[in-house]
Amino acid sequence: PGPARPGTGRVARFATAGHYRPLRMMLDDLSAELTAAGHRAAALSDDNRLVDRAAAVRAGVGWWGKNAMVLAPGAGPWLLLGSVATDAPLAVTEPMTRDCGTCSACLPACPTGALVAPGVLDARKCLARWLQAPGVIPRHYRSAVGDRVYGCDDCLDACPPGSRLLASAHRGPGRVDLAALLAKTDGELLDEYGHFYLPRRRPGVLRRNALIALGNTGGADAVAILAGYLGHHDAVLRLHAAWALGRIGGDEAGVILSAAREAETNGDVRAEIDLALR
Repeated sequence: PGPARPGTGRVARFATAGHYRPLRMMLDDLSAELTAAGHRAAALSDDNRLVDRAAAVRAGVGWWGKNAMVLAPGAGPWLLLGSVATDAPLAVTEPMTRDCGTCSACLPACPTGALVAPGVLDARKCLARWLQAPGVIPRHYRSAVGDRVYGCDDCLDACPPGSRLLASAHRGPGRVDLAALLAKTDGELLDEYGHFYLPRRRPGVLRRNALIALGNTGGADAVAILAGYLGHHDAVLRLHAAWALGRIGGDEAGVILSAAREAETNGDVRAEIDLALR
């Protein structure tokens, strides 16, 4: 972790380690206690069966922020949420009456304008969503990806209620060596980044994201790495490598792209190479 360095990509703070693991352990322990007492209980965290944010607001843990996150006193948006669903009779707490007031710092901070209104996130524009999704990232979002490899913290970084905690944090955003990441095998990537959400446990999305980050931040020294991916068996990676070479530009990249176009059989990749050559 640390400040930006040439040849590195950024990882959102929540993914710099397996931060959900101790949370899930605590939730499991609490569920076990409730079950031992004769109640039904199930631990839920980062689980599609429950919207943790809505449960947290109803429970009085925090309030809805304009960035569509839950903000808590003293922590702002910098917290992980989990729940235990149970039939045990528990005391009811009231939701908080706090809100963001006149502050809207998060709205202009979003690099793609995904926060379309206070508290309303258009997930179709959210970089954090795209960087986890399989397939091709639309061209009009690739420049906005910048040096990101996983996640996006911009609307959280801009949130004043979390600034004091952020200032005292020992860790900044995570940094990964892009060339090293792109040289790893599937097994090595899963060993190192297995705590990330990876669709079907396939690390191709990380390679795709690293190719975009390299195109946005790399120079002539990145050309050889990107050229190697023009021959990859995965057409999605070939397509993003072609885009990245087009971003870097230069005579060498042009020669490599022209040669790759002659050998390319996938129409989408050929179209991307044509755009890169322009």
